[in-house]
Amino acid sequence: MKRKLTTHWIATTAVLAAVYYALTVVFAPISYGPVQFRVSEIMNLLAFYNPAFAPGIVLGVFLSNISSPLGLYDLFFGTFHTAISLYFMCKLHKKWVASLMPALFSWIIGFELVLAFGGGLVGFLTMSLSVAASEVIICTLISLPVYEALDRNAAFRSIVSKNPQ
Repeated sequence: MKRKLTTHWIATTAVLAAVYYALTVVFAPISYGPVQFRVSEIMNLLAFYNPAFAPGIVLGVFLSNISSPLGLYDLFFGTFHTAISLYFMCKLHKKWVASLMPALFSWIIGFELVLAFGGGLVGFLTMSLSVAASEVIICTLISLPVYEALDRNAAFRSIVSKNPQ
């Protein structure tokens, strides 16, 4: 399906990217590195509700990763991790399964971290599991209750509707 580039879509994409960036940079000490806990990842489930939100989140990740101490590694692998996670998240019909996609693809970040810090197979497994754990905490254990509460709000449902009026 080809998306028409409207002013509304461009503005929404820019706002999502800016919010993701701001949340990541504000919490920078825990947002980057071999042990990371990105509060901004709570936004990922927005793509489950409406795939049109995915580009803004991916752009936010890319912009956030410009500030990353991992440099080009994070620009490429971190952005790819989010893009592939959100792609599959958009294809799923159960929110709790969708929330697990960033954890499922955490091996991409594990590979990035091994390239950046070394550690071989043990380092890869350890860092992948560390990132997976943080993704489960943020995208599933925290995000699901937050979005369940938001789902009860008609204004939220209207904003994230796949077919806005």
